[in-house]
Order: sequence, then C-alpha cells, then structure tokens
Amino acid sequence: MFHSFVFCVLSFWCVVVFCKGMKTVSVMEGDSVTLQTNVTEIQKEDLLMWKFGAEKSLIAEINAEGGSFNTYDVPDGRFRDRLELDKKTGSLTITNIRTEHAGHYEVIISGKTVTEYRFSVMVYGTAHVNPVLISTVATGSLLTIAVVWIFCICKRLRKTAEEVQSCEEQVTYADPTYCNQNSPKPVR
Repeated sequence: MFHSFVFCVLSFWCVVVFCKGMKTVSVMEGDSVTLQTNVTEIQKEDLLMWKFGAEKSLIAEINAEGGSFNTYDVPDGRFRDRLELDKKTGSLTITNIRTEHAGHYEVIISGKTVTEYRFSVMVYGTAHVNPVLISTVATGSLLTIAVVWIFCICKRLRKTAEEVQSCEEQVTYADPTYCNQNSPKPVR
C-alpha cells in the first residue's frame, strides 16, 4: 500500500515538473496549426529559436538585431515548405500538417529576459475512404432492406391466404321466415 502511494506521488511530481507550462494543441491532419509565442511584437534585441522533438532540432529562428528570419528543415525533410514564421510576433505556423509533425515544440525567446514556451502537438489522422468500399456497403444495405421488405410482404400475403382458406362459407339469416320462403323444396 505504501509503495503504491509513493509511486502515485512520484508520478504526479514527474508530470508536474516535466510538463509544466506545456500547452497541448490538437489538430486534424491536413489542417494548419499556429503555435503562439504570446509576444505582441518582437523587440530589436530579441532572438527567437523554435526547436522540435527530443533532439531539439532547430526549425526556425528570428534574430531581430541581425534582421534574419529563417526556417529550417530537419534531416528527414518532414517540414519542407510547411513552416511559416510570423515576423512580427514570432509565432510558428505549420501548414498541411501530417501525423509525422506530431511531437514536442519549444520556443526560446532571449532578449532582456529569457522566456520559454513548450507545446505538445497531437495530429489526428483522417480516415482514408475507399469509394469502392462505400458503394459496396451502400449496395449491401439496400439489398438487405429489399430482402426484409419482400419477406414482410410474403409473410403478410401468407397470413391473408390462411385466413381466406380457413373461412367456412356459412350464411346466417337474421329472419327465419325469409330463410324458409326462398329455400328450395325437397324433392319427394
């Protein structure tokens, strides 16, 4: 019992320490996502560095003093032509995002003070729909509905036919005198 309690406390501590200040962002595959720096305007002495992944690969950099605004790709080329850097705020936009872009991002803003923001980006994939599969499912559903409909009609017709066959033709007259007047006389 004591060990479970210690494990829970240590786990909670790890989550708080290592995820402190981390903002989680969820985005659908194919959309764009902007990671905000919360800076209204970059100052002349500011240096911004955007990093990605556990390796902390440099993917974007703003050196306001030197006037350079650059985006970089990682060695596997996953960010090719997908990064846009806002030159006023330093926010990073990833366009046409894919599941391979999911992970941890961080921006370090160095100027009069050093500020760091961390983001955890989760990318939800879209379901790739096969048109042949859709038409097959639709056809199967319509066929099933047609079979059930025909079965119900046949069952109803069978029930009606049974009622007609079981009915004995018997005529009951309300007035017995009428019955005797029109009845044929027996031959003797």
